[in-house]
Amino acid sequence: MNKGEGVEDYRVLKLLDELSNGEPLTQRQLSRRVGIALGLVNSYLKNLIKKGYVTVKNIPPRRYAYYLTPKGFAEKSRLALRLLQHYTEIYSHARQTLKALFKQLEEEGKRRIVFAGSDEVAEIAYLTLQET
Repeated sequence: MNKGEGVEDYRVLKLLDELSNGEPLTQRQLSRRVGIALGLVNSYLKNLIKKGYVTVKNIPPRRYAYYLTPKGFAEKSRLALRLLQHYTEIYSHARQTLKALFKQLEEEGKRRIVFAGSDEVAEIAYLTLQET
């Protein structure tokens, strides 16, 4: 999966997730919740409707509510699995890279490592260091 596909899959998954709650949502509400432009929501929804993942119902005049179909629930599961596999690959690659770095530092006689910050990357590095 390349970077563009990952972003695309993530956005679609977020849209499908919002729609899976069964709450009638407008494009404007979806735009706010997912954090993407209204025009982009419109484009994604047209594509999802065409594929049969989403159905649309007319509520008050000139307003629509969007709902997930059974096929859409299946697509949501498929995308969630695909993204989970992708993130697992990234995690594994990061661990391998960090192990190699820590081994190199050890071979150079470095005995102390200081982590600046406490984000997810630092946590992965710390856990990897504990194993070496």
